Amino acid sequence: MKASTIARRLDVELEGGADPEITGAAPLEHAGPHQLSIVARERYLPYVEASRAGLLLVASDLRDRAPRDRPRIVVEDVHAALAVVLPELYPEAPPEPGIHDTAVVDDAAVIGDDVTVGPGAVIGAGASIGDRSRVGALTVVGNGCEVGADVLLHPHVTVYARTRIGAHTVVHSGARLGADGFGFAEVEGVPKKVPQVGDCVIGEHVEIGANVTIDRGSIGTTRIGDHVKIDNLVQIGHNTVIGPGSIVVAQVGVAGSTTVGKGVTLGGQVGINGHVEIGDGATVGAQAGVFGDIPAGETWSGYPARPHREALRAQAGLFKLPELLKRLRRIERALERDETEG
Repeated sequence: MKASTIARRLDVELEGGADPEITGAAPLEHAGPHQLSIVARERYLPYVEASRAGLLLVASDLRDRAPRDRPRIVVEDVHAALAVVLPELYPEAPPEPGIHDTAVVDDAAVIGDDVTVGPGAVIGAGASIGDRSRVGALTVVGNGCEVGADVLLHPHVTVYARTRIGAHTVVHSGARLGADGFGFAEVEGVPKKVPQVGDCVIGEHVEIGANVTIDRGSIGTTRIGDHVKIDNLVQIGHNTVIGPGSIVVAQVGVAGSTTVGKGVTLGGQVGINGHVEIGDGATVGAQAGVFGDIPAGETWSGYPARPHREALRAQAGLFKLPELLKRLRRIERALERDETEG
């Protein structure tokens, strides 16, 4: 693509005079004359001068500090611009519809038009696969599952029985959807499994990362809302509800019967206790431990989680503790000397 074509796609002007042909993207230090690179934060500015990038995608708040004498495009949100440009620079090869000879598809399964089923995949009785969906190699879609149109199930995904997946959803390798929740009751002194008879419903335009596990409901529904994005290695317990448009970063653990509102962000390694409610638009900082409800729109962090400013003050106080202990020991020694001399 010409740089001017990229600018038109983004509805902005190409600056800097030249109009190079752009064939890909790379970091500033590795980009060549036919690649675009990004200047998203101030800390990238020192690398710009030495970069050979043919086109710079510059954040608007850096407009006056980034070079003007080379091809550049200034945008409000660099990463949103990449979401538009990169699919055109790196188009996916269209899949070839069809069912591989080694796939096992039950006679009672319903397969839509232009579906691709890879080697060794298994599709159970009563399952339905929507039009143009792709089922990767060695992926299992259990009995009675419903997979919407234009869904991509990467290799080695397991979709347990009766799980429903909405249209345009992407599930990465190793994910397990609709597994039994962790439900046990003590009977005669030992844990006895409580059957998990609920279901698991995944919305539309959801992306689920590699090795994510989402439990089915115990007697209700585990529900992931539309446009939710879940990073790798996340555990979501039974009967949890995650609202539309929420972001769940890697290694988050959500215990059962938790309700997460719409537009919530959960930072990496957040742990959430069961039966907690997190309000719409809230943000939970990385490694926070959540034991109680979080109001809508607030940012919480720390362990145990609390409002972010309060958590920062508590952390600052903790850092002062070694010096305070030293002062306390000096005072104690001084008092002991006074008592001895007295």
